[in-house]
Amino acid sequence: MRAMVLRTPGQPLQWEERPIPTPGAHQLLIKVLACGVCRTDLHLVDGELPQAVLPRVPGHEIVGEVTAVGAEVVSGLIGQRVGVPWLGWTCGQCVFCESGRENLCDQAQFTGCHLDGGYAEYTVADERFCFPIPQALSNTEAAPLLCAGLIGFRALQMAKGARHLGLYGFGAAAHLAIQVARRRGQQVYAFTRPDDSEGQTYARSLGAEWAGPSDQPPPHLLDASLIFAPVGALVPQALAVTVKGGCVICAGIHMSDIPTFPYRLLWGERSVRSVANLTRADGTAFFEELRHTPVHSDVTVFALEEANQALASLRAGQIKGAIVLTP
Repeated sequence: MRAMVLRTPGQPLQWEERPIPTPGAHQLLIKVLACGVCRTDLHLVDGELPQAVLPRVPGHEIVGEVTAVGAEVVSGLIGQRVGVPWLGWTCGQCVFCESGRENLCDQAQFTGCHLDGGYAEYTVADERFCFPIPQALSNTEAAPLLCAGLIGFRALQMAKGARHLGLYGFGAAAHLAIQVARRRGQQVYAFTRPDDSEGQTYARSLGAEWAGPSDQPPPHLLDASLIFAPVGALVPQALAVTVKGGCVICAGIHMSDIPTFPYRLLWGERSVRSVANLTRADGTAFFEELRHTPVHSDVTVFALEEANQALASLRAGQIKGAIVLTP
């Protein structure tokens, strides 16, 4: 099979031929049909995820067809379409796993970070951590849901009850989250880079009540904000436009340092919290909600061998919506 491989942080992915992997006891062998390109992949390539094990095939928004199964997996899954998310394996025995917080497992392994991912023609994944993909979704539509959609959903769950909701960083996750939030009846205020007027127009087209630069206040104080951009300086900016008792939720795996800020921004029982990974329960709940609240993924498609160009486009902010690779 062919794969795009990260060998050295800061260097382009390398185009390689590799043997098709053999599934372990609980694993599926999956023919990759589509794989989303996530900002976390940029952090991996840039060496900002020190926990990563290299060399590594990136990619954790995988949609594929099961072509073989391990000894402990029912053969009836062969031919089925499944999705592979960021969370690839947990110990199942620690206090976090046993309390429904497997996303915090200290032994967790993540797809495209500890485990080879979907920037390839084939991959293997633990069947217990895969999701069935609804028939109504195409391969390229479904791929961004496996991380951008799921992380956005987990962040939205933390902001339940927020009537006025801010979204900072209007990329793949935000363009999906706004659709769910609007159908829940929340009013959304979108923040983009100051020079991104196209992004602001795009946010308004998806139902944002207001869209503007991140350094300007919205016309209404916010009950909660989701920060998808990996920019720590946005945290005090978001707190400054948050009502008493409101919450700022950092929804990325990596963020630049948060600068010091005066206590008055936090005063009034405001809070700051983070979203760490996802649980399988998140995936089940998310795809169940999509049965009643369909969302549309705006997707730009690149060929697998164009993965470096896709990452460059993501870094430059040239794409509205999500990016997906197809072998």
